[in-house]
Amino acid sequence: MVYSHGMPSDYEDWREAGNPGWGWAEVAQSYSRFERRVLEDGSSSGDGPLWVCNRDADYHPVKRHFLEAASELGLRRATDVNGADPEGVGGYNVTTRRGWRCSASVAFLRPALRRANLVVRSEAVVKRVIFQDRRAVGVEYERNSSAGQAAARAEVILAAGAIGSPALLQRSGVGPGTLLSSLGVDVVYANDAVGGGLQDHLGVNYYYRAAKPTLNNVLGNWPGRISVALRFLMSRSGPLSIGVNQFGGMVRSTPELPRPDMQLYFNPISYSAELVERRELFKPDPYPGFILGFNSTRPSSTGRVDIASSSASVAPVIRPNYLSSEKDVADVIAGARLIGRLQETSAMRSLIAVAPPFDPSQATEDDILGDFRRRAASVYHPCGTCRMAPETDTGVVDPSLKVYGVDALRVVDASVFPNITSANTNAPSLMVAEKGADIISSA
Repeated sequence: MVYSHGMPSDYEDWREAGNPGWGWAEVAQSYSRFERRVLEDGSSSGDGPLWVCNRDADYHPVKRHFLEAASELGLRRATDVNGADPEGVGGYNVTTRRGWRCSASVAFLRPALRRANLVVRSEAVVKRVIFQDRRAVGVEYERNSSAGQAAARAEVILAAGAIGSPALLQRSGVGPGTLLSSLGVDVVYANDAVGGGLQDHLGVNYYYRAAKPTLNNVLGNWPGRISVALRFLMSRSGPLSIGVNQFGGMVRSTPELPRPDMQLYFNPISYSAELVERRELFKPDPYPGFILGFNSTRPSSTGRVDIASSSASVAPVIRPNYLSSEKDVADVIAGARLIGRLQETSAMRSLIAVAPPFDPSQATEDDILGDFRRRAASVYHPCGTCRMAPETDTGVVDPSLKVYGVDALRVVDASVFPNITSANTNAPSLMVAEKGADIISSA
């Protein structure tokens, strides 16, 4: 539920990558059209369907230790984490409405289901785009073991995400010619950039035992669970109405940098099983604990997504190529050092009961990199695999999101990002959808 536009400079980079109309001034207007910004006192601005809430007052009281620690280091306090100058630490905005998650489905899809011109085929797998010559005229899909087709009167729009959209293009004959031919896919238009440009945020957490109560004390036992459940049922408030990524922000690991290079996270809850793929909210550590974490805001490493078969039932091959640039390796060390400095502040020392299993304040650079390579994980922000840029500069779609080399086909999802944004990609993905819809309806 973390909602962050990222830095305005992210979108200036989009514009400078050859995409007029995608700078900060323009995308800020798109954001404003679908957002309803709800402040701590309950007042709001904007009348969009997506509720973006400031829940700072509801976040756990141990937040003061994090904020004071950041202040000790000279890190800025963000006055508006989604404003024109979002740099600094603060409470993350979350997409909730009266205590419930306000997802894209809740805000946009469910109201649209009432429209007569919308038919949703759930549990369907799109196998390929159907082309006549080089014009997209529909899609072929499978549902409940039965084949089906959907014809397009105007054009086909793909929104399958940074993994699904390039794979779908490739299965349809748009992508690296040599790869497609080797898999028996007829080449409609050869473009090696389809599936390339994959970027993602790679992050790591450090786990601490706390000297003061945290969410572990509430969610780790039945009396606490019952109390928070009753609070949610009665007033739609409390821990069950917010997320666990409560505080953090985009900051500079050293003051001389031109813009923020790190995103920080402070969670007032901890899990002892650091390497599990799924963390269960009601199974935190049996002692007070919290998490400090970071990821680089703008990694430079790029990877690829490529199909391994012409069949939609075979998963594509994902090669993220994390830490393949010297910059990204240096960022890992800088981020860990920043966490180490945070934990050594007087504010944080008063909260920490036991140092983390891996202590970044004492580790060598080699140890930091070794630990990061062992424990780091995706922050689930893949993007860039159908990059919006000139075709001569690894582009797959143009600024109107049309796929190069074919007609009547667009991509509208995070795969079109020219470069990864500095923070969570939920908000920018919704912005791309809003702006894409405006472009399409104006065509």
